[in-house]
Amino acid sequence: MADRIMRVNAYTTLDLLEGEAEGHDFTEEAYAVLNVTSPKTNPDHVSLQIELDNTELETLQPHADTVRLSAEEARTIAADLQKHAKKVETAESVE
Repeated sequence: MADRIMRVNAYTTLDLLEGEAEGHDFTEEAYAVLNVTSPKTNPDHVSLQIELDNTELETLQPHADTVRLSAEEARTIAADLQKHAKKVETAESVE
């Protein structure tokens, strides 16, 4: 990913995903990086960050999005991810 905004290394949560950005008059697909972090000292939030590979984008300007979550909000997302992962696994096992 050229001109990357997020730092990607061996500790990055997921560094090759299929991503999509949707706007009012466009939809773009590109590889993406997703990372979950918290401050090293005095952690007071969890950061969820995503960046689409800007070499594959035509409409969207290069950028990275970050959401700051409380510990409780992060747990809510984790529980919802678990629920939907189970749903997908169940559907896949039926096929």
